[in-house]
Amino acid sequence: MPKAPRRPPQLRGRIFRGSVAISRGLLTRNDLRSTAWRSLFRDVYADAQVPVTHRTRCLAIARWLAPPGTAIAGRSAAALYGVGRVPPDQPIEVLVPPGSAAPARRPGLPESPRPPTRLGPTAGLRVRHGAVEAEDVVDRGGLPVTSPERTCWDLARWLDLVDAVVVIDGLLARRHTDVAALRDYALARAGRRGWRSLLRAVELADAGAESPQESRARVRLVLAGLPRPQTQYVVAEAGRFIARLDLAWPEFKVAVEYDGLWHDEPEQFHRDRRRLNRLLGEDWIVLHLTGKRLREDFDGFLSEVRVALRTRGAGRAG
Repeated sequence: MPKAPRRPPQLRGRIFRGSVAISRGLLTRNDLRSTAWRSLFRDVYADAQVPVTHRTRCLAIARWLAPPGTAIAGRSAAALYGVGRVPPDQPIEVLVPPGSAAPARRPGLPESPRPPTRLGPTAGLRVRHGAVEAEDVVDRGGLPVTSPERTCWDLARWLDLVDAVVVIDGLLARRHTDVAALRDYALARAGRRGWRSLLRAVELADAGAESPQESRARVRLVLAGLPRPQTQYVVAEAGRFIARLDLAWPEFKVAVEYDGLWHDEPEQFHRDRRRLNRLLGEDWIVLHLTGKRLREDFDGFLSEVRVALRTRGAGRAG
């Protein structure tokens, strides 16, 4: 019978530095290679029975790798606010201020005898360097995270416009910030790299978006020159609810519905189609956009929307 891996009680349920566990005689290098432990980052391990989530990885960085002043940033910060996700095989983004000092000793296992004074290239991390103001970092469940406003600014600088707006929509929808706060934040940093990018993203953002793909479709339609649609537009007659539309130009009675993954549910698909069929009696044109067309044939779909709008008299529809 194979020997069970050694699991000292001091390390059970913990995240720790492998070098420290070895120096204390708790484990050997061979022990660290066993199935009892999981490598998170270089010299950072976790008990294999601890579920490794995005938050777990961020905690490991904050405790064992990051010098003071470092904050979880970008998409990684957005995920901690509940917007989007960072798969386990994707790096965690961190923002490190210039000239960071060595981290102070923390309770628990002893620290490495020579903690790093700066966070260099490390597998599983995407390190960004830049000035960080005190109000740019907040404590979120014990983790240093860039504020919603700083997160949006960084996203506007680091991502292309459409991808940035998708995440900003999610932060707005969850009320972590608002358009006025983001506009003020950008204007207060006029002249600094990215302030105009943030203003542009804010102009396109909409808290009414209910999914990343709806956001992506809306922004691409607007960037193509179409009038800006209303999100989650409610159609009613004599006070009676008829339908709610993902994107709509009510003055022209043209709408776009994004067919997402929930259409794998037959009953939901049936209810949705019945709801949209009722709009035909209201003289609406409803165009359906699938994920495949969004990825592979958006130009073709765009032409269909343009024709629908022109049919209804939108002479400036692009």
